[in-house]
Amino acid sequence: MPPESSLTQPAVHELPALPVQGFKGTPEEIERQWYDQVYRGRGDSMLQLTWRAVAMGSVLGALLSLTNLYIGLKAGWGFGVAITACILSYAIWTALYRMGLARTPMTILENNCMQSTASSAGYSTGGTLISAFAAYMLLNDSTLPLPTMIAWVFFLSVLGVTMAVPMKRQMINLEQLRFPSGIAAAETLRALHAVGDTGMRSARALAWAGALAIGTKFWADGLVLVSGKLAPFMITSWVAALNQRVFGPAWMGRTVMLSWEPMFIAAGAITGLRVSWSMLLGSVTAWMIFTPILQHHGIIEGSGYAAIVQWTLWGGVACMVTSSLLSFALQWRTALRAFTDLRTMFGGGRKSAHDPLAAIETPASWFVSGQVVGFLGLAWLGHQTFGMPYWQTAVAVLLSFALALVACRVTGETDTTPVGAMGKITQLVFGALSPGNVNVNLMSANITAAAAGSSADLLTDLKSGYLLGAHPRKQFIAQFAGIFVGTLVSVLCFRLLVPDASVLGSDQFPAPAAQTWRAVAIALSEGLAALGPVKIWSIAIGGFVGIVLTLLPRIFPAWEHLIPSPAGLGLAWTFHWYYGLLFFIGAALGWWVQKRHPKWSEEFTFPVASGWIAGESLMGVGIVMWENGPALARKLLGV
Repeated sequence: MPPESSLTQPAVHELPALPVQGFKGTPEEIERQWYDQVYRGRGDSMLQLTWRAVAMGSVLGALLSLTNLYIGLKAGWGFGVAITACILSYAIWTALYRMGLARTPMTILENNCMQSTASSAGYSTGGTLISAFAAYMLLNDSTLPLPTMIAWVFFLSVLGVTMAVPMKRQMINLEQLRFPSGIAAAETLRALHAVGDTGMRSARALAWAGALAIGTKFWADGLVLVSGKLAPFMITSWVAALNQRVFGPAWMGRTVMLSWEPMFIAAGAITGLRVSWSMLLGSVTAWMIFTPILQHHGIIEGSGYAAIVQWTLWGGVACMVTSSLLSFALQWRTALRAFTDLRTMFGGGRKSAHDPLAAIETPASWFVSGQVVGFLGLAWLGHQTFGMPYWQTAVAVLLSFALALVACRVTGETDTTPVGAMGKITQLVFGALSPGNVNVNLMSANITAAAAGSSADLLTDLKSGYLLGAHPRKQFIAQFAGIFVGTLVSVLCFRLLVPDASVLGSDQFPAPAAQTWRAVAIALSEGLAALGPVKIWSIAIGGFVGIVLTLLPRIFPAWEHLIPSPAGLGLAWTFHWYYGLLFFIGAALGWWVQKRHPKWSEEFTFPVASGWIAGESLMGVGIVMWENGPALARKLLGV
């Protein structure tokens, strides 16, 4: 990362419109047009890969990785951090520049590199922890050694990030797939740098929302840490008293109650109305209909989330699995086109002495090196830790590349990465290759899911860089740099937040993603007959519902907004009732604001929602560490 002191930033008014519509012609003509019209004058003459960009991206990515880790343990998924990181980086560096603490403002391509670093650190490293590692703890009632966890997450990230290298030129340069989130991030950066007032308004909205979230979260859960006498004045104490009066112990034992967690209202505003009302529907059917019936017949004994979710999750998991796999199967044309990419990726037909991109694209040797390093590290760790034969790791890596190829193409076309479907396919394969071994089944699927997620995330960032005229190789280095800090921060904080399996499945951390992975691993290892008739019927009915809800929008596309989302419906059967309510409230508010105040919604909805999620999540992590951190740290250090 040289200082590039001779490079400059063009004036604000010189930023042209993004080439979203792409270019026409032969492959050589398409690449020459991009090189002449987009790259020249920007990627070859503007500050991009600098220490300050990578440092800022690493810091922001580390903080945002805590957000995704916390919300992942709560709700089972994470949010992309690229746009949030762009807004925060712009606001922070602009403030430093105006105070005289920074000599020059960041260029738009520096912020693009910062975005790549932050996205890698904040998103690509955490999925393994909230899914496979948490499921491993539930299955074995033990945790893995800290060095093993760090090494496994790091090698997985190396594998996934480098796996995208041969796909970039085909999917982004030549086929010019949309990657909508990449376009949105590029538009955000362009708006921030071209219209300073608009950018700062968005940044201020994000900051104020985050600060308010931090304050209310501390009011809700943190006052008692200052003094036990303050407990009656906490928001959670007031909500608990209200729940006792309105719902009573029986319904509260089924998680049918209110909860002060506004970040899920913010998450609903981002998620959208269809998925959120589907989650509310799933919450009602699972916790207000299905659960009381089983309790009435004495099938479910006891109450509380941990006791009940062992019965509800099977139908929800089956709904999500069948819908994911059927959606994947219905995209067979996309899958077929993806596999034909192999010939153009490695055929070498575009390499020539007149190829202007040869010196700036990421070389194939980096892909080979990353795959070899990732495979060797995972093979050794898998054999030593899980008793996984080396040849099975090789099969998992090869399968990962094939399925990541498809996942990246689907992401480029639909902006949705089918990580769940990719992992389930690998679990099915290893259910046959290694029957009865739940740990091998779990971790082999983790290789596929993590590789698909990381490579799709990188291509989405590379799409932003392509539109802005960035240097592809420098952007890849920035992305690769992020996995180091992301691995360390996410793994260490996971160990502090989840010291043992007893925390998972609790009201504090329901961990629905881990429950899903665990359920599938058990079903494939023990056979469905061992589950009992109620769970088998739940699987059958849930699977049928997932198939029907996947087919209906294709049969009646005009009515899609009225057809429940199988992902949202199924997910609600794996976590508390009140999460569905909170998501729906947020989605309804977001829809209302968009209808009544469209301009305000376009400018502020995403920054406000993102800021609230980040602020509440970070304070939630801080409260947990304040309360348990010293004891857990002593435990980790063996003091």
